[in-house]
Amino acid sequence: MSRTQTPFDPQAITRPDPVLMTYYIVVSVLTTVAFPVAIIVLWCKYHTLQYRFDDKGISMSWGVLFRREIYLTYRRIQDIHVTRNILHRWLGLATISVQTASGSAGAEMNIEGILQAEALRDYLYAQMRGARGDADEETPAVAGDAGDETLKVLCEIRDEVRRLARQGRAEA
Repeated sequence: MSRTQTPFDPQAITRPDPVLMTYYIVVSVLTTVAFPVAIIVLWCKYHTLQYRFDDKGISMSWGVLFRREIYLTYRRIQDIHVTRNILHRWLGLATISVQTASGSAGAEMNIEGILQAEALRDYLYAQMRGARGDADEETPAVAGDAGDETLKVLCEIRDEVRRLARQGRAEA
C-alpha cells in the first residue's frame, strides 16, 4: 500500500492542532502550583488562537478579555526559527518563531501547535525571499495603488535595461 502525501497548504492552517491543548495541560501540571488558574488561561488561549496565511503576510490573533492581533507582512520577516522542547517532540509539535527588525529581543510572532513545522518554515522562507525580490522573477506581482504603480514602472525600466544589455552583448 503506497501512501500519497498531500501537498502542504499553509492557508489551510487556521487553528493550532488539538495536541497543543494536551501540551498546555502537561505544562500546567508540571510547572505550576496554581494549576486551575493556569489551565483556564491556557484553555482560553488555545480556543481563541487563530492564524491566517495570505499572499501578503501572516495574521495571528488570540484572547478573551484582552484581544491581541498581530499581522506581519512577508517583507518584514528577518528570520524564522523552529523550536521543540522534549514535550513538543513527544507530542509531535513545534513552535515557529518569526523575527522582524523591530528592535525587540524576542520574536515578533510565535506560531504554536504546528505539526508540519518544517514545511511551514520553508513556505515562510520562500514567501520572505519572494517579497524582497530575491527570487529569480522578472517582474513581481503588483496591485493597483500608487506605491505599486511606481514599482511597476521601475520594474519595466529594469527589464528594458536588461534587454538592452543582452542585446549589446549579442552584437559584440
